[in-house]
Amino acid sequence: MRNTLIASLIASALLTMNAQAVDLVQTYQQALANDPVYTSARYALSAGNEASVQGRAALLPVVGFGGNYSRSGQSWNTITNNYSLQLTQPLFRPAYWQQYQESKLSVAASEVRFAQAQQDLILRVSQAYFDTLTAQDVLAFLQAQKSAIAEQLASAKRNFEVGTATITDTNEAQASYDLVIAQEIAATNNLEVARNVLQQIIGKAPAPLATLRPGVQLSAPQPAAIETWVSSAEDQNFGVIGQQIALDTAKYDIKKARAGHLPTVDLIASRAHADVSGSDIPFNNVSQTANSIGVQWTIPLYAGGAVNSSVRQAVALEDKARSDLENARRTAALNARQAYLGVSSGLAQVKAYEAAEISSQSSLDSNRLGYQVGVRINIDVLNAQQQLFSTRRDLAKARYDTLMNSLKLKSAVGTLKEEDLQQINVLLAPAVY
Repeated sequence: MRNTLIASLIASALLTMNAQAVDLVQTYQQALANDPVYTSARYALSAGNEASVQGRAALLPVVGFGGNYSRSGQSWNTITNNYSLQLTQPLFRPAYWQQYQESKLSVAASEVRFAQAQQDLILRVSQAYFDTLTAQDVLAFLQAQKSAIAEQLASAKRNFEVGTATITDTNEAQASYDLVIAQEIAATNNLEVARNVLQQIIGKAPAPLATLRPGVQLSAPQPAAIETWVSSAEDQNFGVIGQQIALDTAKYDIKKARAGHLPTVDLIASRAHADVSGSDIPFNNVSQTANSIGVQWTIPLYAGGAVNSSVRQAVALEDKARSDLENARRTAALNARQAYLGVSSGLAQVKAYEAAEISSQSSLDSNRLGYQVGVRINIDVLNAQQQLFSTRRDLAKARYDTLMNSLKLKSAVGTLKEEDLQQINVLLAPAVY
C-alpha cells in the first residue's frame, strides 16, 4: 500500500511536469530565436563577412571626381571652374595583397567564431534544461519522501497512543518530517533559479519540460577509444581552428610589415578641364581640357625605423599566436579526455545506481516488515526511506550528467550539431497536450 502511494505521488508529479511539456529540441529552437548571445554572434558573422570585400577593394581601381568653382576680381566677374576625373589602379602594392589575404582569413575566423557560438548555445540550452530537470526531480522526490514520512509519523503517533511504541519513534519521525520540509523549501528555490537561467536563454518563462523516460538506456561513445577522440579534438576543435587562423594571420602580418621596405607602383589616368571667363584681361579667359595617363612609383628610403619596428612586433605576435595554438590544442585534448571519462564513469554510475535502487527498495520493504513485527525501530524505516529517495535522485542526476558529457565530448571535437539533440530527444517522454 505504501509503495503504491509513493509510486503514485512520483508518477503524478512527473505527469504534471509533462503536461503541455516542451522537449529539448523545441527549447533549443526557442533559444535560436531569442538568445541574445547567439543573436550577437549572428550579427558579428554578418559584419565579419564584409572583411574580404574591404580587403579586395584595395586592389581595385579607385575613381574620383572633383573640382572647384570660384569668383574673383573687383566686380566678382571672373569665374573659374575646374574639374577633374582621376583613376588610380595599384600595380605593385605588396602590403595591399597581404591585407587581402588577411581579409579572407578574417572571414574564416568569423565563421569559426559563429560555429563555436552555435555549439555553445547547444551546451548552454542543454545544461539549463537538465539543471531544471534535476531541480524538478529533487523537489518531486522530496515531496514523495515528505508524504512517506508523514505516513510514518502518523503511524508512530497511533502506536504511541495505544502503547505499542515509545515517544522516541514519534520524535524521530517528527524530526525527519521537519528536516524534509526545510529541504523542500530549498529545492523549490533551486528549481526557480534553474528556470530563471533557462528563461534568460529562451527569452520567456519556460513551459514544463519533457523528462527522461523511466529506465532509459544510455549508449557509450563511439568509437570507444579515448585517444581517437583526443586526436580529433586537437585537429577539429573550433578553438584550435580559430588559433590556427590567428597564426596564419600573424604570418601575413609579418609579410605586410616587411612590404614597407618595397617600392609601390600605381597606374594613374586622369582627365582635367579648366575654364576661366569674365576676366578683364582677354588672354586670361581660357577653356582647356587635358588628358593624361602614366605610372607613379615610390621607393621608401627611411621611415625613422618604423618599418623595422613593425616587423619585430609582427614576429613577436606570430610567436604569441603559435603559443596560443599549442595551448588551444592542449585545452581541447583535456576537454575531450574529461568528457570521455565523464561519459564512461557516468554510465558505470548509472548502472551502479540502478542496482542500488533495487537494493534500497528491498531494504525499505524489509525494514517496514521488521518494524511491523517489532524487530526494527522507526528510525530504521526512516533511514531506509531516505536512502531510497537519495538513490533515485542520484540516479537521475547521473543520467543527466552522462548526457551532458556526451554533448561536451562532441563539442570538444567540433562535431556537435542539432542532430545530437534530436538523438537525446527520443529518450524523453512524449509531450502531453
